[in-house]
Amino acid sequence: MIATNGGKAAAVYKLELSGLTKVYRSGVVALADVDLTAEPGEVLAVAGESGCGKTTLLRLVAGLEVPDGGEIRLDGRTVAGGGTWVPPESRGVGMVFQDFALFPHLRVVDNVAFGLAHLPRNERRGRAEHFLEMVGLAGYGQRYAHQLSGGQRQRVALARALAPGPRILLLDEPFSNLDAPLKRVLRDELGEVLREAGTTALLVVHDADDVLVLADRVAVMRAGKVTQVGQPDDVYRHPANEYVARLFGEANVLAGDPVGEGFATPLGFVPCAAAATCRQSVRLCFRPEDLQICADGSGCLAVVDNVRPRGLQNRVQVRFQGADGSPGRLTLYTGADQRLARGDQIFVRPRPGCVHVLRENDAGATGTTGRS
Repeated sequence: MIATNGGKAAAVYKLELSGLTKVYRSGVVALADVDLTAEPGEVLAVAGESGCGKTTLLRLVAGLEVPDGGEIRLDGRTVAGGGTWVPPESRGVGMVFQDFALFPHLRVVDNVAFGLAHLPRNERRGRAEHFLEMVGLAGYGQRYAHQLSGGQRQRVALARALAPGPRILLLDEPFSNLDAPLKRVLRDELGEVLREAGTTALLVVHDADDVLVLADRVAVMRAGKVTQVGQPDDVYRHPANEYVARLFGEANVLAGDPVGEGFATPLGFVPCAAAATCRQSVRLCFRPEDLQICADGSGCLAVVDNVRPRGLQNRVQVRFQGADGSPGRLTLYTGADQRLARGDQIFVRPRPGCVHVLRENDAGATGTTGRS
């Protein structure tokens, strides 16, 4: 496996953001009082809808933007805020831009070697070719950027960021221009390189699969603020609100009224110990894999709308009439051997212990809910 510093693990930084704020001249608040920490060697993903402030956060850490408030510290050293400003080239930070930012007048190998001016020329070229081979571009060193596909340019940008052995690596949607098979290969390689070298990385992504494969932790952002921070699987299983739930995959969200040891829902009574601490109606989240078809006729009667194969699973959408008479829709996954067709009547209920209470009010969440 390739380390990022000539076969030796580079020193890495702890990244600390305290009260980080950025307001543009238009009055748009890009970041509002953000507190966030990435431990040395940790891969921290930042996820959220477009315009939530993810890229602005990366640009502030890189030194390409100046914060209007708060501080940025790298390994305990303040690099921005409190009257201190350290220029980008002195921060030990590497960045992969979403738009590649390659130099059009330089050949590919010279693009990758651009940040290696401190090395002897022969070592510089050898290291650049080494990283081109790592990203699958061996033999492309003499080409120019305009002679490459979008995915190839993205890989050159990644090689250029890794070559100097940065103490922290910033990646802004690094797989956005890759086709699915190549994306999976490069994503796995990148994760292996980052972990073997121990490089601290801050990764901006849209795809939940990227988070689950690459990240040690994820920070979910919305409208310039951090909504939830945690391990990817925990955020998936226990989202703070509907916005987070839908950002990390399909979610069925239904109203629930606490009744004894569970909730009264449009699907019927759902046992849940969390009901004991609820004093009012809540929103409940069920992932598609949390719902099951009941052969014994228990559960809620539903009618199949469509069935879509997903390899070993089928994605099934159904409509139902809730206990209060209101219509609703659900998405569930079934085994590929479960034969269903549009118009079939089935009975659906949540699997025991799979309901999650959305604790935060999230009236502005996008997407459809369990009720039409």
